Amino acid sequence: MTPLLSVRDLSIGFGRGPDVVRNVSFDVMPGQTLALVGESGSGKTVTCRGILRILPKTAQIRSGEIVLNGRSGGLDLASLPERRMRDVRGDAVSMIFQEPMRSLSPLHKIGNQVSEVLWLHKHMNEKEARRQVLDTFARVGFPDPERAYDSYPFEMSGGMLQRAMIAMAMVSKPDLMIADEPTTALDVTTQAQVLGLMKDLQQDTGMAMVLVTHDLGVVANMAEQVVVLNKGRVMESGSAALVLNDPAHAYTRQLFDAAPAIPEVAELAPALVEEDLILELRSVSKTYRMRSQSVWKPDVLIHACRGVDLNLPRGKTLAIVGESGSGKTTAARIALGAEPPDAGGEVLFRPERGADTVAVHKMSRAERTAFQKQAQMVFQDPYSSLSPRMRILDALTEPLDIHEIGTRAERREMAERKLLSVGMNPDMLQRYPHAFSGGQRQRLSIARALMLDPALIVCDEPTSALDVSVQEQILSLLEDIRDEMNLSYLFISHDLAVVARIADEVAVMRQGLVVEQAPPDTLFYNPKHPYTKALIAAQPTPDINRPINLKLVAQGAGSPESWPEAFRFSGTVIPSLMQLEPGHKVRCHV
Repeated sequence: MTPLLSVRDLSIGFGRGPDVVRNVSFDVMPGQTLALVGESGSGKTVTCRGILRILPKTAQIRSGEIVLNGRSGGLDLASLPERRMRDVRGDAVSMIFQEPMRSLSPLHKIGNQVSEVLWLHKHMNEKEARRQVLDTFARVGFPDPERAYDSYPFEMSGGMLQRAMIAMAMVSKPDLMIADEPTTALDVTTQAQVLGLMKDLQQDTGMAMVLVTHDLGVVANMAEQVVVLNKGRVMESGSAALVLNDPAHAYTRQLFDAAPAIPEVAELAPALVEEDLILELRSVSKTYRMRSQSVWKPDVLIHACRGVDLNLPRGKTLAIVGESGSGKTTAARIALGAEPPDAGGEVLFRPERGADTVAVHKMSRAERTAFQKQAQMVFQDPYSSLSPRMRILDALTEPLDIHEIGTRAERREMAERKLLSVGMNPDMLQRYPHAFSGGQRQRLSIARALMLDPALIVCDEPTSALDVSVQEQILSLLEDIRDEMNLSYLFISHDLAVVARIADEVAVMRQGLVVEQAPPDTLFYNPKHPYTKALIAAQPTPDINRPINLKLVAQGAGSPESWPEAFRFSGTVIPSLMQLEPGHKVRCHV
C-alpha cells in the first residue's frame, strides 16, 4: 500500500545554527495513527510545522522530501509553491494546535472561525457552511451547537475550545490531521473524552493522523505506529505494540520510567494523624454573582465552593483534585487570603507549633504582611509566572525588597543559595526568563516562593504544563525541599497519578463540593465515589492492553443527576460527607 504521507531524511535548522531536526524519516499509511513522542525541544512540533511549511521566518528546510499522496496525487510539500500550499493547508492536511485559547481569535465567534475553512477551500456560501459546521459541532460533542456557533472563545471552557479546534480540523474532511499535543492542557477526564472523540471521528472518516505527544499513555490508546524523537533525531520507531511492550532504546525506557502512574495498592492506608495543624478551612463557601444579560432576568449565582472543610498537618501535603471549575483553585486562593470566604466560613493559620492561630479571613494590614512571609504560591504556567522584563536576580530579590529584608549584598547571596537549592547555577542570575526552558522556569518560580523561608506553599498545578520527565524532576525537587525544610504543601491538581506521588491526603472536588477524601492509597485501593472512579479510569497507561474505560469516565464525569442513587445530588439536595472507615470520607446518602 502507498503511504499517504512519506517523510524522507528531513532536516530543519534556524538561521546559521545546527540542524534542530536531523534526517527524520517516517511513513503514515491511510487511516493510520502515527505518534511522534519526545520531550520539549526534541523536534516534534518543528517536524509537523515543517510538513505544512508554517515554520518561523528564520527556519529553513535544509534537506529531505515530504510527499503527500492524497486527493491531488503525489505532491512534494517541501518544494511546492506557496500558492499551492495554501490549497493543501486546512483542506487536505489540517492541524490541531496545543493551546486552543491562543489559536483562536478572541474577536470572532467560534462558528465564523470554523466556517472560514469552508469559505476558503470549498467556496460554500454562508448558509451552507453554517449547516455543515453545526453538523460537525454535533459530531464533536457540543451539547448546544447553535449556542457554540455564536459564542466567543472566552465564553467556553478549555475542553469545549479543544472540541472547536477538532471541528475546525475536521470540517473539510482532510486526508491527514496533525494533532500537536491536543490534550496536554486538559483535565484527565476531558482528555479521555477528547481522545475517544478523535478516535471515533477517525474511524468514521478514514483519515490518517499524526499525533504529537510526550505521554506514552496517550500513545497506547491512540497509535498504531510510534516514532521516538530526541534532540531532533529518531531514537526508535516501529509498531506501537512493539515499542510499548519492549522498548529497545534507553531514551524510550527513560520516558517510561518518568511517566507518573496510579499505583496498584494491596491494602488501605492508615488515617492521617492531625495533631499539629498549620492550616484549617472550616465551612468555606464562595459564591459569585454573574450579572444577567437581560433586565427582566435575575442575576445568576455561581457556587465556586460549598462547605469545604480541610485540615493540613505541618510538614505534610494535602492535595485537592478535580476538573476545571470544580473549585479547587478558589479554595486555594481563599486559603492564601486572596479571596474572602462567604459569611460563616473560617480560614485559620498557625505559623508555628503551639502558636496562636491567625484568622486569615479577617486579617489586619500588619497581620496580612506577616502572613505573606509565611505563605507563598507556585503558579501553574511557568511561562507567565515571571516578568519577561526582569532579570532573574531582580525577580528573586523582589520579595525581600518589598519586606525590607537584608542589604543588597545579602539579598543577592540569598538568591544564589535558593538557586542552588533548586538545582540551578548562580551564574544564571543576570539572565532573563526567555533564556530558560519550561522546567527551568518552574524551578525559578519555586526558588522565588522560597525566598522568604515560608512555612506553607500552595502549588497550583505546578507540573501540568511540563513534559513527563521534567514533571518527575519538579516533583522530586518539591519532595526534597518539603522534607529538608519541613514545609507544608497545599497541592492543586487534576491528575491523580501526580497526586499519588506527593500527597499524604487527597480531597476530590466536583462542582464546589468535596465528594471524597482519604489518603491516596485508600483512594486507589477502595474508591467509592463515581467521580473518583472516573479520575482513576481516565488516567492513560502506557499499556496497549489497558485502554481507557470511556464508559466509566463518561458516567463519573457526567451530570451529578446521572450518578447512582446513593451519590446523586442536585442544586437543592446535597448529601453529607460521611465517614465510611477511619480517614475515608465520601459524600453520599445514608
